[in-house]
Amino acid sequence: MPQYFGKLPTTDQPWTTIGTVQSVNKSNKPGEACAKSERTIYLECGDARVSISILASNLLRVRMSPTGEFQPRRPWAVTLDDTEWADVPFEVNTTDTVVEIETEQIRAIVHKEKCRITCFDKEGRPFTQDTEMGMGWRLGAVAAWKHIEAEEHFYGFGERTGLLDKLSEVKTNWTVDALDYSTQTDEMYQAIPFFIALRPQLAYGIFFNTTFWSQFDIGAEAPGTLKMETRGSELDYYIIYGPEPADILRTYTQLTGRMPLPPKWSIGYHQCRWSYESETIVRELAQEFRSRQIPCDVIHLDIDYMRGYRVFTWSPNRFCDPAKLIADLGQNGFKTVTIIDPGVKYEPEANYHVFDQGIKNDYFVRKVDGRLFHGYVWPEKSVFPDFLRSDVRQWWGDLHKSLTDAGVAGIWNDMNEPAIDDRPFGDGGNKIWFPLDAPQGGDKGEGGDKGEDSTLSPLSPLSPNRATHAEVHNLYGLSMARASAEGLQRLRSNERSFVLTRSGFAGVQRWSSVWMGDNQSLWDHLEMSLPMLCNMGLSGVAFVGCDIGGFAGNATAEMFARWMQVGMLYPLMRGHSAMSTARHEPWVFGERTEKICREYINLRYQLLPYLYTLFWEAATTGTPILRPLLYHYPNDPKTYTLYDQVLLGPNLMAAPIYRPGIEYRSVYLPEGTWYDWWTGESYHGPVHILAHAPLETMPLYVRAGAIIPMQPVMQHIDEIPLNQLRLRIWHGAGEFTLYEDDGHTFEFQKGAFATTNYRVFANAEHTILEIGERQGEWIPPSREVIVELVGVGEQQFQDDGKPRSLKF
Repeated sequence: MPQYFGKLPTTDQPWTTIGTVQSVNKSNKPGEACAKSERTIYLECGDARVSISILASNLLRVRMSPTGEFQPRRPWAVTLDDTEWADVPFEVNTTDTVVEIETEQIRAIVHKEKCRITCFDKEGRPFTQDTEMGMGWRLGAVAAWKHIEAEEHFYGFGERTGLLDKLSEVKTNWTVDALDYSTQTDEMYQAIPFFIALRPQLAYGIFFNTTFWSQFDIGAEAPGTLKMETRGSELDYYIIYGPEPADILRTYTQLTGRMPLPPKWSIGYHQCRWSYESETIVRELAQEFRSRQIPCDVIHLDIDYMRGYRVFTWSPNRFCDPAKLIADLGQNGFKTVTIIDPGVKYEPEANYHVFDQGIKNDYFVRKVDGRLFHGYVWPEKSVFPDFLRSDVRQWWGDLHKSLTDAGVAGIWNDMNEPAIDDRPFGDGGNKIWFPLDAPQGGDKGEGGDKGEDSTLSPLSPLSPNRATHAEVHNLYGLSMARASAEGLQRLRSNERSFVLTRSGFAGVQRWSSVWMGDNQSLWDHLEMSLPMLCNMGLSGVAFVGCDIGGFAGNATAEMFARWMQVGMLYPLMRGHSAMSTARHEPWVFGERTEKICREYINLRYQLLPYLYTLFWEAATTGTPILRPLLYHYPNDPKTYTLYDQVLLGPNLMAAPIYRPGIEYRSVYLPEGTWYDWWTGESYHGPVHILAHAPLETMPLYVRAGAIIPMQPVMQHIDEIPLNQLRLRIWHGAGEFTLYEDDGHTFEFQKGAFATTNYRVFANAEHTILEIGERQGEWIPPSREVIVELVGVGEQQFQDDGKPRSLKF
């Protein structure tokens, strides 16, 4: 290749592709015949070996080892072990040319020549079909190549900038501090190697089961070809058949885990800034919210609450009595969340308990030659816990006692990609991470106690519970979030806690909510926030948000008003801004913007019964809370690239404004009847309409037959008991199950919850609402239920939990 613009020519190392299937076996013992009673089939291909495990009727696991030896299961694996899946019936038929595997939902054919795999649905439509390259390897990498079918589109991939559909893009899975990210940024804070492919009548997902650096090329290098590559030693991926996105996510989150049901206060409004640097300022902030009647449940404290950025400490001057501050905030209805970073200040002989304990017990990451690794973060020279070790996670979780004893209700994990500089902050250093050969993981006590300057012998060979950083880099943020979540659960007993993380990997939803890192006060960042969050939801992570108003830079009044309207839809609704920027609280932009913010935060709080039910669905089925239209309309190609409209649950659709000075926008309404939330006007889809959207209005639509439970406006979640429940219902046929519990303990796991099913339909003369008998052991406070058939009228009754039928 000729040189251009000073770039030297390169030659890629060639790939060795897998050979012909020579035998088919039922176990790891070559030469044995295949039997359908075994869930895994082994294909011998010369020195290489392929295994296909049938885990569910829509779930296959494919592994390929160039050496024929598969790696043992790692203790930090994010997936269910194959043995944990219930047995599923399937048929295996082998001929001279193919091996055919058939379940209730799919059929997989392995062509023995070159070991090419193709899956088919029951209608014979192919998907995840190997190309001529199939599977291969070269020094330091393995890969697979798949056909991209006509009209196929790609979603998920975890945290990604840009628009919704990722066709013709390259997506790398390697966690980095993505400061100043843009629409062109590849690596981000989160690395989730999972995607959903969609075309009319068919959808499938692939989870690339590798914690090493990996990459998807979705037809960028070779149009029509999907390439999956990892720097691990074997190929390992799961194929999940739909046929719709909801089916895929149900199975994917069964595989990698689902989010816990969070405390109800955590889905209220959060206020944050880097930093509210003293308790005086925090008290003033809380008073402003209450005096201005703007609901808020949570105040976050950034790094300046600490003593010199030392984690698990309080500044003796600026936060001299944190327990009293937090108690006073609690009396006024605020929960307190504090930030924690992984960097521990390197401070020998300074009586800093975190450093001293970590050194004594050898809890910090070391280089391969045994020297303590250090880098630079907020407290300057710092060392870093090895969260891959269970004993380190236990220690770190217990350290949170200094915070929970003061009343802290949640933890915000930051800088955990890990984000490290090679010199003190402000000196123009370079971003680094641990050396790729640094050993991590291992059982408690492995290697013995070491002093800070002692050395360890290089690990040769690695034990099953040890790895190098190259393998577990992407797991650092997830493991830190896990340590926090497990620690809070121990320390706060029966109280649910809130954990927020910047970095994570597939399965992070089990331990933490996620925000999209350091965004900017730009219209572009407002525009791409919803496709970012929708793709996170399509990656199994439902409790997500972006900083309202933008973290870096200064929002205008118009931008902030529009962002608050969009932020009302975020599962995590948090306003946040950076040091050196203007303040970004709702009242700083003038009376008009303050009124808009108040109205949309009020709407958020009115919708909390609906939202809390969506969180319950996410916790029990993996369903996203915020959904692109394709989620519910997967056979409508007009939804496939529609990134600037979003569904909040199944029934509410928003079409926000993303640009300055815009008061009208095109809105696509899919099939069915839709009603304007504000005016009640009806439309029959599929249709495009022109919506009027002055600054005070975000276009919002409701599906026919929708049942939306609402509550009165409250200044915080527990201000008053829920003594009035309003059901807003729109003409049509629909159903909704309301979920309720006490909102803060784990008693729901023992049956202390309630579900009520509502169903609306119409006959020739009436619209009828049927209310089922309340299920579960939790009894709500005495309350009135107001049933509003929008545009017709209202009826009221006292809620006794008994079934009833109302006619309009």
